[in-house]
Amino acid sequence: MKRSASAQWQGDLKTGTGTVSIDSGTLASTPYSFTSRFESGAGTNPEELLAAAHAGCFTMALSGQLTKAGFTAEKLETKCTITLEQKDGGFGITESHLVLKAKVPGVTAEAFEMATNNAKAGCPVSKLFNTNITLDAELLS
Repeated sequence: MKRSASAQWQGDLKTGTGTVSIDSGTLASTPYSFTSRFESGAGTNPEELLAAAHAGCFTMALSGQLTKAGFTAEKLETKCTITLEQKDGGFGITESHLVLKAKVPGVTAEAFEMATNNAKAGCPVSKLFNTNITLDAELLS
């Protein structure tokens, strides 16, 4: 299985603009720029797209882990925050932080912790990142 996306850019780094698209068409010529990445301008940025990918991947992996343990989630909500920092003369992604709120009828705290830890370590996007991945998981009653 292969998935593809593309980007295009015109101009210099600070005043140029670009677009990103994905093959499914969900994002099509979505704008991005220096200001949308490093300031608060309109448009998306690579880190925001990585955050969406990690949140989605982790949440699906958790659903799979819960199913394997005999539980069905009523609701899983994950927010991911990617940290981009300047260090050593360049920029690097230094953390991907997941915050989960989950409603899973009948699950024990131990089974929930095992499922979340397995999902965090096992989701393909987690495996892709070479950074610190943290997780705050809350089981709602």
